[in-house]
Amino acid sequence: MNTPPISIEALVVLDAIEYRGSYAAAAEQLNKVPSALSYIVQKLEEQLNVTLFVRQGRRAVLTPAGKHLLLEGRKVLHGINALSEQTQTIANGWEPKIRIACDSIIDIKPIFSGIQRFLAEHETIEIDVKEEVMNGTWERLIHDKVDLVIGAPSPVPSQKGIRAVKIQKLESVLVVAKTHELSTMLTQGTPPIQGHDLSKYRSIIVHDSAQHEIPRSINMIEGSQHFFVSSISKKIAAIVAGIGIGHIPKCMAHPYIESGQLVVIDIEEKLTPQDLYMAWKISNKGKGLKQLVAILMDPQD
Repeated sequence: MNTPPISIEALVVLDAIEYRGSYAAAAEQLNKVPSALSYIVQKLEEQLNVTLFVRQGRRAVLTPAGKHLLLEGRKVLHGINALSEQTQTIANGWEPKIRIACDSIIDIKPIFSGIQRFLAEHETIEIDVKEEVMNGTWERLIHDKVDLVIGAPSPVPSQKGIRAVKIQKLESVLVVAKTHELSTMLTQGTPPIQGHDLSKYRSIIVHDSAQHEIPRSINMIEGSQHFFVSSISKKIAAIVAGIGIGHIPKCMAHPYIESGQLVVIDIEEKLTPQDLYMAWKISNKGKGLKQLVAILMDPQD
């Protein structure tokens, strides 16, 4: 294969000349003589058959072709620097990327706050966060699609090699929009409603995102007509719109209840709080994952 005319050295020289404004200043920055820079630029121009710089007084100014070459060349230089840093990171036991699956039922704000603290110390590690639902969250970990799951619901899969730590006991409430026909029946002092009395009202259900495992649903209202959505945020929006009723985390429901948009449905069958987990594969020995887990397990206000 022929050697490409554009070398890393040539891109570095172009970058320095454009940044410093002259061959002399760029040569000082690169610890070279100006003639060496002139030779590199001249050779590159001959090989590409283009003019890269023109002189305006004492300044060397890029031509349109030179601007394009440098713009794209800086991306290459950035990629090479990132590759070098990642290679050193891996050699020291730090993974270049951590993949995370967060169940849609959790509050993502403290998770992002913890990730920000982690990235402040490890800028070169890339983070990939995906949203999953119920068994779909566990499935991503089981099939090695992610390195860490957060907010995965009980029960913990029976597969060996998974380390799971309970991070939260989630309480849910059954709610309905203030504009919904059911809300007119929920006056103060109304006795708790039995579950079978709710079957005539449409219920909002979040799809389990599992593709291979058996999908599941929590707190489904038996016998009701279902309206399916893909996340808890869409479920809340559908309930607020008056499409149907549904169970949502009490912490997420609170602002809507306070504003009067949602009304709590007092049901006779009390809901059992749900255990949520953070989990990862025991075989994952990455230093980055270990430190990120430690940070997320010790949240700061």
